[in-house]
Amino acid sequence: MSFTNEQLERYSRHIILKEVGVKGQRKLLGSKVLIVGTGGLGAPAAVFLAAAGVGTIGLVDFDSVELSNLQRQIIHQTRDVGKPKVQSGKETIAELNPDVTVHTYQEWVNAGNITGIIQDRDYDFIIDGTDNFPAKFLINDACVLLRKPFSHAGIIRFQGQTMTYVPGQGPCYRCIFHAPPPPDAVPTCKQAGVLGVMGGIIGTIQATEALKYILGVGELLTGQLLTYDALTMNFRKVKLSGNAKCQVCGEQPTITELIDYEQAVCEVAHK
Repeated sequence: MSFTNEQLERYSRHIILKEVGVKGQRKLLGSKVLIVGTGGLGAPAAVFLAAAGVGTIGLVDFDSVELSNLQRQIIHQTRDVGKPKVQSGKETIAELNPDVTVHTYQEWVNAGNITGIIQDRDYDFIIDGTDNFPAKFLINDACVLLRKPFSHAGIIRFQGQTMTYVPGQGPCYRCIFHAPPPPDAVPTCKQAGVLGVMGGIIGTIQATEALKYILGVGELLTGQLLTYDALTMNFRKVKLSGNAKCQVCGEQPTITELIDYEQAVCEVAHK
């Protein structure tokens, strides 16, 4: 594909990077990223991926915009309160970058629909921006079974964490955390709270991982859990090892079909 003069100007700061260049920008425009959850994590990830010129973005979220979302979910505005989040996100991206095509899925992800959503556009990379453990394990298992790379993240109070899974290149989420905790075992969103900028910090790291994967540059957070404490301004990488007995990616997997876990009201990773 050839670039228009407007595109050359829009992506000029990418094109002058030797790690990106014209070839890399073409890759971005031809790439497809699915974002599950258009909240605190998914909102900044979607904005920066759209600005970067990722050509196809999928947005998955059943919820509508609430006033309490606006403290951190930067893809939505006050006028969007009451509007489906995927619609609000699509409209914001359209205003930001007309090169990007947005596909929306206004539904809860579950064992019955997640495979179809991921395969709908054969997405290259998945971003987990969900706010509950059952969804996180479901996304992990679906991506492992479909051999799709994805970025996990979670935020609460002043802390955040993120890791990246690439098939054959490190442990999956279930290798580390094994199974969802019992409902009510952790504080809910309303009980714990979250500093608004936490989603921006961790969500943009997720977007960075997606861009690096598409471009084939740098080192991904495979085999590593990156944690962040905003109060002390400390980032820490924890080395992760694969689990040969992992139920979904181990040597003798016992999970070969997707399952739904009991859904708590809200868990560690906030929207």
